[in-house]
Amino acid sequence: MTRIDDTFARLSAEGKKAFVAYIMAGDPDAETSFEILRGMPAAGVDIIELGMPFTDPMADGPTIQLAGQRALAGGQTLQRTLDMVARFREHDSTTPIVLMGYYNPIYNRGVSRFLDDAGAAGIDGLIVVDLPPEEDEELCLPAQAAGLNFIRLATPTTDDRRLPMVVRNTSGFVYYVSITGITGAAAASAGAVAPDVARIRAAAGLPVVVGFGISTPEGAAEIAGVADGAVVGSAIVKLIGERRPVPEVLARIEALARGVHSA
Repeated sequence: MTRIDDTFARLSAEGKKAFVAYIMAGDPDAETSFEILRGMPAAGVDIIELGMPFTDPMADGPTIQLAGQRALAGGQTLQRTLDMVARFREHDSTTPIVLMGYYNPIYNRGVSRFLDDAGAAGIDGLIVVDLPPEEDEELCLPAQAAGLNFIRLATPTTDDRRLPMVVRNTSGFVYYVSITGITGAAAASAGAVAPDVARIRAAAGLPVVVGFGISTPEGAAEIAGVADGAVVGSAIVKLIGERRPVPEVLARIEALARGVHSA
């Protein structure tokens, strides 16, 4: 059982849904990013997705692309991201953190070294958007052997023939991308995603969390009504990019969390 498994078990027992929030590590600067990270659990975040800045984020829209550019310009590296998590763990030993990003920085570091360092820092899971199931031996299987959940993405184009391969080695939860396209591009609809959420949950035997296209408390609540949780990313990252004060960003996160938990 990982922290992710424990969190979903607890939420299920309490009749609640998971609020998953995404921020980019190092955006807009290292210290502000850490202060937001540290404040997220008290604001109602159940699981934190922490972006690894990368120069070519092909799945991300302009908002998160700019966040990655700001972080890289400020000197954020994979090592500094791991250090940020280790610092977070000095005060929080229960909130799951999932690293989300692309394979290149991990490959550059070396898979074995990365997994050792990620585990030591307190990472609970990985979402690596550009590694398909055909490449599971590259990172997915070693990560799970090291005690980290490997969370796979499913999309509206993941049909019944493809789905068994997608969920085969997935653990923790399945991340359902509610729209075709990039992050922050359109609004998600509960009516549109509900059949796929049910189909994926049945195939995987895991919680299904919906992301992409969720930006308001009302939208988060609507999605949480049909899924096991909702992910909000671009809406939070946009506030950070506007250099809003940390308390204002956390207040916005708290409002989104209330929407999910009310569902």
